[in-house]
Amino acid sequence: MLFSALTPFVFAAVVFAQTPPNFSPNVTSTLQVKFGTKSVTPGMALTKAETAKIPTIGTSDEALNGTYIFFMIDLDVPGSLVGGAAGSRVTNLHCLLTGFTSSTMATNSLFTLTTKDTSPKAYVGPAPPVENPPYAHKYVEILYAQPAGFKVPSTQTSAVSRGIGFNLTAFVAEAKLAEPVRANWFSVTG
Repeated sequence: MLFSALTPFVFAAVVFAQTPPNFSPNVTSTLQVKFGTKSVTPGMALTKAETAKIPTIGTSDEALNGTYIFFMIDLDVPGSLVGGAAGSRVTNLHCLLTGFTSSTMATNSLFTLTTKDTSPKAYVGPAPPVENPPYAHKYVEILYAQPAGFKVPSTQTSAVSRGIGFNLTAFVAEAKLAEPVRANWFSVTG
């Protein structure tokens, strides 16, 4: 009986979890992410080879109005690789692109978001190190509405350039971004 009482809550968690466990901000709307022909479902395991090139992103339920900023962040870089404590994990910004707009017609059930921008940080594919035991790095993709006249805050330019230790919360606050609109995530093991 307990199983049947909890079942709706378990399914609700699966349906609404578009970001990894314990990740903030929590986002409930799915950003469709495709590497080649492979569509990412939240938490899907992929390989370095599959994720080497920038993904196609979009929405399946509606075309989005406006302009958007796309982030991709590795949440699990070993702290020891960058002078941190053994066993700790730090972030690495893999992509920060601006100027995304949505197609108005769906192709293969996808309203594709595209940009001509190649900055502030061009896409770098996942390349987690081999670890013993193997460790699956979580990569979150998150989409924010882009304010008119958006520029990376001067206090954040070195953090974006460096990538390692990127603090999304601080960036969002300083850039005065609203709540994220879409997200997804996958994992890659070194």
